[in-house]
Amino acid sequence: MKTSISLKHINKLAIPALISGVSEPILSLTDLAVIGNIDLNATESLGAVGIVTTFMSMLIWVLGQTRSSISSIISQYLGANNLEAVKNLPAQAIFLITSLSLLIIIGTFPFAESIFKLYNASGLILDYCIEYYRIRVFGFPFTLFVIAVFGTFRGLQNTYYPMVIAIVGTLVNVLLDVVLVYGIDGVINPMNIKGAAYASVIAQLVMAVLAVYLLVTKTPIPLKLSFPFNKEINKFILMILNLFVRTLALNVTLYYASSFSTSYGAEYIAAYTIAINLWFLGAFIIDGYASAGNILSGKLLGAKEYVTLIALSNKLIRYGIVVGIIIGVLGATLYYPLGTLFTNDQVVLNRFYEVFWIVLIMQPFCALAFIFDGIFKGLGKMRYLRNVLLFSTFIIFVPLVFWLDSLDYKLYAIFIAMTFWIIARGIPLIIKFRQLFLPLAQKG
Repeated sequence: MKTSISLKHINKLAIPALISGVSEPILSLTDLAVIGNIDLNATESLGAVGIVTTFMSMLIWVLGQTRSSISSIISQYLGANNLEAVKNLPAQAIFLITSLSLLIIIGTFPFAESIFKLYNASGLILDYCIEYYRIRVFGFPFTLFVIAVFGTFRGLQNTYYPMVIAIVGTLVNVLLDVVLVYGIDGVINPMNIKGAAYASVIAQLVMAVLAVYLLVTKTPIPLKLSFPFNKEINKFILMILNLFVRTLALNVTLYYASSFSTSYGAEYIAAYTIAINLWFLGAFIIDGYASAGNILSGKLLGAKEYVTLIALSNKLIRYGIVVGIIIGVLGATLYYPLGTLFTNDQVVLNRFYEVFWIVLIMQPFCALAFIFDGIFKGLGKMRYLRNVLLFSTFIIFVPLVFWLDSLDYKLYAIFIAMTFWIIARGIPLIIKFRQLFLPLAQKG
């Protein structure tokens, strides 16, 4: 049966993926909104959460590439009508990645102070970073487990169950954030930044339990580990390694952005934290359509439906740009109220308002870059994704941010450099995709 790429079918995949994806930045934004309004050292706490979130995001993005790799392989086998051949792969992938996550905990927990000093954290901000991280890190294996399960569902062309898991996790996190951070008179003492960390870990555990239940009861994929390794395990590991290098390059961008912001002072890192998390929110909204591209492109490649693959890319370009513009317009409409959700510190708000417009202008460019990221992941073209990220980071972003910083542009330097970084990520992917598949479509 020919794969449908109608708007209805794309939205059936994209909208649940969008809701699922948005849960991740909403968890971070909830922490920020709650912590930014505490009575005790709110600005320093906000800065600490921003720094730890940057580091945690690096770990999750580096090791969470199992989602794209599993999704790519399973969707291609599904398109070729040969799912039985890879049914044991997800359990093996989950085993490998969660084992590695335990080593990460052992390797980072004792060195939290040294790690966050690299981000220019000092004094009270450094103390809060250590306190927050040494709780949050225990949710790491649960997060990676859930990400791998999401990849399995995506490969099966199902974004509904990941949405359910994400919604439950978000609701649990929001509820516990309020209860544990602010406390309940006579019942629970306010835990401030530690409460936000405990809320996140408990929410991640709940999501992992629900993910196990839905995968085992709603799909033909077993979670029982079996050997020998699947024949696709080498391809899976190679994809992971390419995406690992790619994600390290991506996190060089986020490291310099966070490090420079911290060096400018507490109000700058707090303002950057708000702006970058709103940028993440926009990115994950757009990622709904990138996920649809990821899911459908793998299946279309497996079925060798090249004409439909080209048509899919053209549709997603149009949808992505429209979504990016809508996000930008909404952000402009809510420009000033958005800032006050996260802090009442006028100095921090002034720094945020100075640069937030750049975040909004970026959104259509983000749409193109993220959608073709998704398509290339679905196609399994991880090596090209790696090379594009290395180019955009080390040839575009790093020289540009250092130059603009030398001109004392501060947060302007960071977000202007990020805009050019995003453009340099998207354009090469569009060109390469058309070079690869237009000839195949014409032959077909």
